[in-house]
Amino acid sequence: MTRNIKLTIAYNGTNFGGWQIQPNKISIQETIQDGLKKILKIDSIIVNASGRTDAGVHAEEQVANFIIENNSIPLEAFVKGLNSILPNDISIKSSEEVDLDFHSRKSAKRKWYQYIIYTDIVRSPFIDPFAWHINRPLNIDNMQKAANYLLGFHDFASFAASKNSSKTTTRTIFKAQFSTLENRVFFDIEGNGFLMKMVRNIIGTLVEVGLNRKSPEDIKSILESRNRSYAGATAPPQGLFLKKVYY
Repeated sequence: MTRNIKLTIAYNGTNFGGWQIQPNKISIQETIQDGLKKILKIDSIIVNASGRTDAGVHAEEQVANFIIENNSIPLEAFVKGLNSILPNDISIKSSEEVDLDFHSRKSAKRKWYQYIIYTDIVRSPFIDPFAWHINRPLNIDNMQKAANYLLGFHDFASFAASKNSSKTTTRTIFKAQFSTLENRVFFDIEGNGFLMKMVRNIIGTLVEVGLNRKSPEDIKSILESRNRSYAGATAPPQGLFLKKVYY
């Protein structure tokens, strides 16, 4: 019997080279696959995720799936069993059996990312692993005006990494919203998909607007240029969270 198992996963990406297996780095994918091989007593398995989060990026609800053959292990064993094996910075939140045509990446309709900045004068050792420290105020109103230009269907080539391998650089953004709480700034962005380092390149550019180095209207011309050199620097990874994947 063929089974397709869907996992919902949370992880602190600080100590990992990203989701995807790569040479000379510990990946989340490999760590979970090694755990599954122990539980299932098999030599090989491939776990596909909804997207390849970068080194240092976190996830609250990453979605992954894998196919198994002739194995009747109960679903709860994937949660309890994996969580007893995995390091403390990875947690399996749930497991469910899904249709065989479900694919965590190809079946995804929408993704929600959140980026966190904090603007204390002094760096905090407790916040720093999960946010970008900027030791001066940001003009959030201008950052929101700039973010509004991202809404809708656009070519986001200006915000794609140079190593981006996607067939197309067009995406649709449904939400690009700033909010604040005390000294923390939250940027929530939802879209039908994201290019490699797209969110980090966007937030790096929006921070330049917040520091009055760019105007909100510059975002429009940056988009139209389709030239990465026109956009801002890539924001550091630790402030980025994959919040949810919608199917």
